[in-house]
Amino acid sequence: MEKREIGRSGLEVSPICFGGNVFGWTLNEATSFEILDAFVAAGGNFIDTADVYSTWVPGNQGGESETILGKWLKQRRNRDQVVIATKVGNDMGPKGKGLSRSHIIQGVEDSLQRLQTDYIDLYQSHTDDESTPLEETLETYSELVAQGKVRAIGASNYSAERLAQALQISQQHGYPRYESLQPLYNLCERSDYEQNLEPLCQEQEIGVISYFSLASGFLSGKYRSEKDLSDSSRGGFVKKYLNERGFRILEAIDEVAKNYNTTPTQISLAWLMARHSVTAPIVSATKIEQLNEIIKAINLKLDPASIEKLDRASA
Repeated sequence: MEKREIGRSGLEVSPICFGGNVFGWTLNEATSFEILDAFVAAGGNFIDTADVYSTWVPGNQGGESETILGKWLKQRRNRDQVVIATKVGNDMGPKGKGLSRSHIIQGVEDSLQRLQTDYIDLYQSHTDDESTPLEETLETYSELVAQGKVRAIGASNYSAERLAQALQISQQHGYPRYESLQPLYNLCERSDYEQNLEPLCQEQEIGVISYFSLASGFLSGKYRSEKDLSDSSRGGFVKKYLNERGFRILEAIDEVAKNYNTTPTQISLAWLMARHSVTAPIVSATKIEQLNEIIKAINLKLDPASIEKLDRASA
């Protein structure tokens, strides 16, 4: 499987990143291990999680995803073969939130313990924290990199303006810079990324790891009416796409999928991977069949006419 570098970090990753938000939420430990084994066996090496996964599940406190991933890493003894990305900054209840020095120091130690590792490949600011000076956040990351606890840092959910400021501060002070951005980006959600963030990421050679790559499953084509939402844990996220534009996008995806004799999921992911600025879309699976379908998208190269058709429908 081809590998792509995240920004200028030296981290080489598969062109699809497995989204670990499902571990401890819609996947139990045994099935998580099975899916992770299959992902790595297929050539995948990039796994994204966060300390806050999955606080939204009744009875969970956060850290469940990292804990499952840590147990898998320990049992498989394959830590040096995978690139682990996690995040800090979202609300961890009694443990607080934000990107202050104290919260990051506590957060990284907690994550390292749960992941049963002594380093994190890509440590990301989960959400911008305007109440903490960027200097404080970046200086803290600088210490963690110097200590060998973090290899590279990334930003998630940053505006172009704030990301540019952070890059400038890193340059001024000699701090490590954000090597990646994790934005919301897919065929349904294009404008903010393409207009504001993409030009900056391309100019600064920043890796892009898109989340909600399948628009919470809408772009898989399995939700085509409100009736289809009733059995899904993601139904609330998908409802907003059930409109004229959403159906126009699905129609274009269906046409391209028919031409390639493949599925809407594979077409939607292939469109993202064909975008020059995108390093690896994040995508999850809860069944081996879904994972196999996702992996096949890596070898699907869309022709210019198909990309233009999808671009036009989703404009």
